[in-house]
Amino acid sequence: MQLGMQRARSGVASRPAGQARGVAAAAAFQLAPPAPRALPAAAAGAAQQQQQQQQQQGRAARLAAAQQPRPQRLVRAAAAGQAAAPPAPADQVLSQLRRIIDPDFGEDIVACGFVKDLQIDQQSGEVAFKLELTTPACPVKDQFKREATAYVQELPWVRSVDVTITSQPKKPLVAGDNGRPGGLRGVRHIIAVSSCKGGVGKSTTSVNLALTLAQMGAKVGIFDADVYGPSLPTMVSPELRILRMDPETRAIVPTEYEGVKLVSFGFAGQGSAIMRGAMVSGLIQQMLTTAEWGDLDYLVLDFPPGTGDIQLTLCQTVAISAAVVVTTPQRLAFVDVAKGIRMFAKLAVPCVAVVENMSYFDGDDGRRYRPFGEGSGARIQADFGVPNLVRFPIVPELSAAGDGGTPLVVSDPAGPVGTAFMELGAAVVREVAKLSAGQSKNSVSWDEARGVVTVKLSGRDAFSLRPADVRRADTSAATINEWTGERVAPAEVGEGIKPMGIAPVGNYAVQITWEDGFNQVAPFEVLAGLEPQAVESPTVVATVGGLQATAEITG
Repeated sequence: MQLGMQRARSGVASRPAGQARGVAAAAAFQLAPPAPRALPAAAAGAAQQQQQQQQQQGRAARLAAAQQPRPQRLVRAAAAGQAAAPPAPADQVLSQLRRIIDPDFGEDIVACGFVKDLQIDQQSGEVAFKLELTTPACPVKDQFKREATAYVQELPWVRSVDVTITSQPKKPLVAGDNGRPGGLRGVRHIIAVSSCKGGVGKSTTSVNLALTLAQMGAKVGIFDADVYGPSLPTMVSPELRILRMDPETRAIVPTEYEGVKLVSFGFAGQGSAIMRGAMVSGLIQQMLTTAEWGDLDYLVLDFPPGTGDIQLTLCQTVAISAAVVVTTPQRLAFVDVAKGIRMFAKLAVPCVAVVENMSYFDGDDGRRYRPFGEGSGARIQADFGVPNLVRFPIVPELSAAGDGGTPLVVSDPAGPVGTAFMELGAAVVREVAKLSAGQSKNSVSWDEARGVVTVKLSGRDAFSLRPADVRRADTSAATINEWTGERVAPAEVGEGIKPMGIAPVGNYAVQITWEDGFNQVAPFEVLAGLEPQAVESPTVVATVGGLQATAEITG
């Protein structure tokens, strides 16, 4: 038989090509199955109807399975061999912690990066981790701890939960570069308390706010910037009432009260100052920057009334994180306070809270009386977009406590005034944390290799400017007439001029020292206006033997 097959194959192969193709086609025709005959129309319709019914039954079965309780579905899936492996213990714990939402950032505490050092022993059921917050004075830290413990304990294998609350504030982008000189380098946030009008309770607010922040767990200091009439020595009673100076570092050593560091000209043993404004500004700057504050979470600056040299010096000397504005219900107070808010806005200091002092008192008849009217605080909040408004009642004990050297938040922290200051402290901590998390640091630097000034402003892409263009944009009194707005004289600036140093000035500008000795304060607003003059390939001008050579950098 094999021999016959071989012969048959050899016979096919030996035939001409046309006959071979014909034989192959015939074989294919004989081997192909017969085509199915067309069904009658009635039978085809019945088959199609049966197929549709089967599809509907399948969809109904899948829908019923999806609507079954989850445990039943898991059991059936497991029975079918399709159950997924259970999540790892760490994933189960983090999933529970994601149920806790930070009220300020609007994200869960895992997404915020608060959960650290997660340790799990599944055999014993022990779970331990840290919640590393941005400030030790977080007003919801106890709530976070309770919720984290309760949610993790819901896991069936967990027996004990150990939650530790810590804090690690955000560090500056460059070590030691937080816009604060000298002894202020360890201060994380500076809070300005201002009123621009005397007698509204600004110093009382400053002292009680600082002590409240300390009670919330923060490291706090107070700087009394009123040299003409310092209030701090009257309102607190530290054991050491004289400032000391370190003989080696020549730094001022602050005194302390209730764990809060204090610096005031009243503790210098000189009483009130009698001197001109320029001397006062220099004195304030020296006392603030040479004091050895150490590591502080918050430094409260008690501003003197007004918007003059001292206020501008403070805003230009240090980068202030936020401002709290104090007012009273009268319309006259609103007019003065509005000037202060505009000053802070010009210097890029955000106002985070309005304190309406002496707002009301509750009579023995149960009615609330407002002897000074109402509306100033609410109008400030509405007109300037300040997010928080805290009203303080007229309480005789508040002024009496300040006059006696023991602030009311120390003698009666659970009273109505203490509760109001706790509300103010929580608002300040909350707003400063949001500003710190969302703020993009403005920066200006000199690129020696490219010969350009690089500007990076919040919310914008970095751009480069020619040094001569930056110098010609100077708006100081040496260049611009402050009354007419006209240039004093045509600016004679060489194309090859270079900056020798760039340093921050508060939150709103940088100071540029040029090689010819000129010092220029360049506000970020002015630099932003120069963006249309940005250069891609800067031109460098060099002077050789009295001749100028121009070269273009192309990369």
